[in-house]
Amino acid sequence: MTWSTRQLAELAGTTLKAVRHYHKLGLLEEPERAPSGYKRYDVRHLVRLMGIRRLTDLGVPLSDIPTVTAADARSTEILRALDAELAANIERQQHMRRQLAAILEDGASLDLPADFGAAAATLPRAQQDLLVAYSSVLTPTAMSVIRDQYTRPCDEVAEEFEHLPADAPEDVRRRLAAHLAAEVRAQRADNSFITDLDAASRRNGKLTRSVVTQALITFYNEAQLDVLRHLHALLEQEEADGGADGDGRDGKGEQDHSGDPDPHRVTPGATG
Repeated sequence: MTWSTRQLAELAGTTLKAVRHYHKLGLLEEPERAPSGYKRYDVRHLVRLMGIRRLTDLGVPLSDIPTVTAADARSTEILRALDAELAANIERQQHMRRQLAAILEDGASLDLPADFGAAAATLPRAQQDLLVAYSSVLTPTAMSVIRDQYTRPCDEVAEEFEHLPADAPEDVRRRLAAHLAAEVRAQRADNSFITDLDAASRRNGKLTRSVVTQALITFYNEAQLDVLRHLHALLEQEEADGGADGDGRDGKGEQDHSGDPDPHRVTPGATG
């Protein structure tokens, strides 16, 4: 007893198109034909077709099936490579599931970088966009430091900075810069790259600075940018003075404003 192509496909749980494709690739031997011209498949074709189906279900590419069925040394290499690829895919999918769980169960924001959880989900939209931009250029270590900053309760100074109006007076800007400088000094004791954009970056310096500059200018107003300029001036002056007085003054009781830097020279995380 023999079967037609349609019957063979049905028995093997595949399609007519697949059977014809396997014939074309030489994976499945052509059967004898009846005097009427119809193909006549037997159990050997069924067994072969079931074998092809099993390998394709395991993810073996059609081009590798002849080698795998030959059961030589090369077939073992192919299967090991396939197993490694499947393991990587499983890990990637598990990572995706963890992120989805954080969104569905913990209330994490879809807009924030992975692993930020719900800690920063209530941030203003501009601040969330800033974090997304940073994640494109900063190392995972740098992003984890920033994430840890947002998991802590926001102090009054950070809160004031985030909601600082564009027309904030100069004395307020300087006061905030001084307070933030103290915070940066504390952070820098544990994380030396906190004020070193090159150390915090996973891209080339020019590209990283372009992203950080655009992000700061886009998502912070002029008063906030001015605070960052004052902050950087304080830190630079402190380094120039050898950290002796720590207040960024020139020794005459006046703030030194010469060479106030662009906002992008203050690294991300300095105001977290």
